Amino acid sequence: MVGENTTFTGVLGEGRLDSALAAALPQFSRARIQALIADAALRVNGQSVADAGSKKMSGQHFELQVPAPKPDKAIPQDIQLDVVYEDEHLIIVNKPAGLVVHPAAGHSDGTLVNALLHHCQGKLSGIGGVQRPGIVHRIDKDTSGLLVVAKSDVAHEGLAKLFAAHDIERKYIAIVSGIPAPPAGTVRTQIGRSTTNRKKMAVLPDSKGKYAVTHFRMTEAFSKTAVVECTLETGRTHQVRVHMAHIGHPLIGDSVYSNRQNPYRIGPDQAPFDRQALHAASLGFIHPISGETLRFECGLPEDMQLLLSQLRI
Repeated sequence: MVGENTTFTGVLGEGRLDSALAAALPQFSRARIQALIADAALRVNGQSVADAGSKKMSGQHFELQVPAPKPDKAIPQDIQLDVVYEDEHLIIVNKPAGLVVHPAAGHSDGTLVNALLHHCQGKLSGIGGVQRPGIVHRIDKDTSGLLVVAKSDVAHEGLAKLFAAHDIERKYIAIVSGIPAPPAGTVRTQIGRSTTNRKKMAVLPDSKGKYAVTHFRMTEAFSKTAVVECTLETGRTHQVRVHMAHIGHPLIGDSVYSNRQNPYRIGPDQAPFDRQALHAASLGFIHPISGETLRFECGLPEDMQLLLSQLRI
């Protein structure tokens, strides 16, 4: 972790100034290096340098002044986390349904970010100069399952590149209305904000929205419902929910993308199953720092297990 007003020194390698500094100081992303140069934090051979793209400084000595990370605006809160994996660069959690990932309007606290700020106190190296966890992807409040978060600036940049290149394995388990026929296939559409309801996403004409691909495979069928494994090739907002509704099989409990009645009740008190039946069950990627192949799986949460027990009767 970077200390307060830390000075880093060394000798520049060949190439662009920002690239040479990023190679000499691998704990910082290139974007962070560029921001520090723009803030006049760099001196080369005793002279202030502001041109991040300069290629004339190979072999020269540098001093980079790095201020202490600023506190995040969100406050740390002692909220229990199910930590699946953690090292100095990233953390993977099994998020429960009902927990919002990031503070936003209507959810200023009590979020996963608040919980991570408490859990990772003293272990966040300052992403973009702010002491915060790096959220590179999200899952909906009422979706459960695996989520990876960066703890260091360089891990945040590396994970962002993996997601942008779709080099992340993500599989979801969904319980849907109806029996898909055929039982497996691929949905390819454009997804964007609905033109009739700005709180919803929708399948849009080819000239609009963002390209989205979901591969699905039915793994179990009942009389009027089915269990479907969905593998994401892209990661658009509400992608599984939108795509399954688009092919006529909305998720059980999804009040946004289904107009069907939800008669399903679970547990001894027969409480209604009142969230979308969706769980991020597996997550795999190449560690952006160590190069190690990581893959994690987590079983269905209790409410979805109870729902399946009811459906199997």
